Amino acid sequence: MSALDTFRDETREWLEENCPLSMRRRLPPGEALGGGGKRTSPNPDSYLWLERMAERGWTAPTWPAQYGGGGLDKDHFLILLAELQRIEARPPLGGMGITMIGPTLLEYGTEDQLKRHLPPIIRGETAWCQGYSEPGAGSDLASLQTKAENKGDYYLVNGSKIWTSGANYADWIFCLVRTNSQAPKHEGISFLLFSMDSPGVSVKPIELISGSSPFCETFFDDVEVPKNDLVHKENQGWSVAKRLLQHERSGLAALASGDNAGVLERIKPEMPLADLAKLYSGTDEIDDVVLRDDIVLNEMQKRAFMLTQARAVAESEANTPGAATSIFNYIEAEYVKEQLELQCRIRGTQAMGWRGDVFTEQELSMSKLNLEAKSISIAGGSNEVQLNIIAKRVLGLPD
Repeated sequence: MSALDTFRDETREWLEENCPLSMRRRLPPGEALGGGGKRTSPNPDSYLWLERMAERGWTAPTWPAQYGGGGLDKDHFLILLAELQRIEARPPLGGMGITMIGPTLLEYGTEDQLKRHLPPIIRGETAWCQGYSEPGAGSDLASLQTKAENKGDYYLVNGSKIWTSGANYADWIFCLVRTNSQAPKHEGISFLLFSMDSPGVSVKPIELISGSSPFCETFFDDVEVPKNDLVHKENQGWSVAKRLLQHERSGLAALASGDNAGVLERIKPEMPLADLAKLYSGTDEIDDVVLRDDIVLNEMQKRAFMLTQARAVAESEANTPGAATSIFNYIEAEYVKEQLELQCRIRGTQAMGWRGDVFTEQELSMSKLNLEAKSISIAGGSNEVQLNIIAKRVLGLPD
């Protein structure tokens, strides 16, 4: 038996013994853990699963063991992925610490930053948010105006950010700031880390049409940021920012879970779409040929998407591919919207509920999620931006 076969057997046995049964089914709203203690899960198994996976470093399987990660190479990671998918295990930990800033620090962070920030991320002790977009700098992100003045051993930050996901629950923020207003706009930007509990930081949630507030406005008034949390070099933060977006768009960090990880897991109904269609039609067959074909195509698209992500891990020389990650972002955004619209078609008028006893909890949840999901083709860079990146950086097409 090879070393990889031994690892597979040992991993399978460990998962069977240590993954709670409630962590092997669809993730209900409110049970996901994103780090920190400001947003909690009502399910104790969520914390048990996190604790057990973090002890092995498998909340971040490919991160170096010296910082608390799993230290797995590509071959071992793919085996762990396959075994998690086999039992449909949900993610033990999500959030921007695992998916975005952690992988970026491994490339650009100092040894001091790695030692201070990675272990708490891996253990789920800190939650992070992203300070990128501003009221006047969305798709043209490099036009940002949040200012950081060099005060010797610290920066003084003033300005504001918008659409700051989870800022009201975050412990830390990674933030783009302008440190040189005279330089070309892409060259005068720096990348800072600082605590959301710093004096001068304030947060205001933004209520959306779905009724929830996943996004916030974030304000900085004379916030002092120590120089040891400048990532990379002053005025060279744009390179760091672009690389972080590639980690976000790839979705590869979320692969360390079941086969419906992340956004895909959230939109999955309580039963296969074909069974859901039969339930709402009250028949044993799906008579609508078009609907039947659309259900099959939707499932094929999801499987192709997940397989392509896994293949990207196997083929990439780094932990995360480069510009090709925009393909994942674009396809996932379109898949999520199409899947939720398909659920609406299946449920008919029962998909339009907002409140009331005539609707089930699942129907109300999916109705609101369908509205919220319209923003997914904007978040993380609009679909148009992703297509431009694919055209220029992947296909090599001229401007």
